[in-house]
Amino acid sequence: MRLGEILRLVWLNLAQNKSRVLLTSIGIIAGSATIMLVLAIGKGGQMEVAEQFKNLNAGAIDITCAGDTKVEGTGSSRGGSPLNPGSPGGGAPLGGGNNNRLGGGMAGRGLGSPGGGPPGFGPDFASGMETVSLDEEDMEEILTCVPALGDGTISFSAKADVEGGSLDESVSFTIAGVKANYAQISNLDLAIGEFLAEENEEKKEKICVLGKGAAGEIFGSSYDAFNSTVYIDSRPYVVAGVLEEMGTVASGISPDETIFIPYATGIKYITGTDVSPTITVIAKDVAQVPGMMGDIENVLLERYPDTKFTLSDAGTKMEAASRSNETLQMLLIAMATIVFVIGGIGIMNVLFVSVKERTGEIGVLKAIGCSRKDILTEFLLEASGISLVGAVLGVLLGLCITPVIERFSIRVELSLTGMVLSLVFGVLTGSLFGFYPAFRASRLIPVAALNHT
Repeated sequence: MRLGEILRLVWLNLAQNKSRVLLTSIGIIAGSATIMLVLAIGKGGQMEVAEQFKNLNAGAIDITCAGDTKVEGTGSSRGGSPLNPGSPGGGAPLGGGNNNRLGGGMAGRGLGSPGGGPPGFGPDFASGMETVSLDEEDMEEILTCVPALGDGTISFSAKADVEGGSLDESVSFTIAGVKANYAQISNLDLAIGEFLAEENEEKKEKICVLGKGAAGEIFGSSYDAFNSTVYIDSRPYVVAGVLEEMGTVASGISPDETIFIPYATGIKYITGTDVSPTITVIAKDVAQVPGMMGDIENVLLERYPDTKFTLSDAGTKMEAASRSNETLQMLLIAMATIVFVIGGIGIMNVLFVSVKERTGEIGVLKAIGCSRKDILTEFLLEASGISLVGAVLGVLLGLCITPVIERFSIRVELSLTGMVLSLVFGVLTGSLFGFYPAFRASRLIPVAALNHT
């Protein structure tokens, strides 16, 4: 029998049993839609991870203090002389200073100023503990003692009420105190204006740079925000620039919804000395990051014995996010595979029933000269046709479901490759599970098939 005649028989059988074809292909519909969406969600997740971490330097290491340190007598945790806390390596002199390690103590206060325990004493002598807060001296010490590091910066973040622009009332925003080199280290790009300069830091100027989201919420657009005035804790700050849309995280700060001000300005007007900053250093060689993290911790422990520090590198964060996305994708692929198998079993059962119902037809075909190969080909093409119908409907279903999934803030990146693979997997599933019923049909004995009632 010629192939054209076989295809005509297949078409007639499928056209006469539309309901059966549709019901049989339900499993393939679900499997094809799932495969397409799995690939789209996986690709969307990869792009999301890439965008979230595009402003992270792979060699960046963030350092924060995770606890207090024990102190003895009036000595400083830096190992200075307990009899002379103002000596090099010791704490601040009695009567004030700007030692921001004395959390809740007398930092920046006079001898008789109210609150915070005995005059001139920062540490809590009842508990023997002193709150440790990293500062610029620690950053310089790390950069000096670990020569494999290229550059470093220090930053903090805090919440503050912001007014101005088109805001009808004050809104709480994240305020980040950063150094001039923060933009370079965190790979921040400006849409308009300039980032903070060193002279802004030195003069403690009230100047700021807005994230794209913050600029849009306060002023409506980046253009309207530039050179405007925004009020942070009721103090006026001039907007020197607005960032491009950057993604989610940069050194522990989400730049799009953040307002950046000079580090010293933030200490003076926003937080005071009661701040827990983050030191970010950049490794010259990404491969040496794990070893450098140990060296950095050793340097800090020499300065602050019995203190816990948290060190995290951007590369590990990116790998963890990628692994999570890959795990999710594998789970979805497993689910799609199960759906395909169920759909294939459905096709197999229906074809077995079809072979039994059409035994007489098979006998006639063999009697007029059709070979086993012709019978096998006919039933395989029927299975493939059912699968193809299911796969096409599955792709269409996936396209319809995509907007619903996106409403749940899940990024879906549809692609032609995903659609083609869905069709291929659908047809292969039907052909694979339809082979055995087709083989059984081709092996029927003509006389027995003709006598079948």
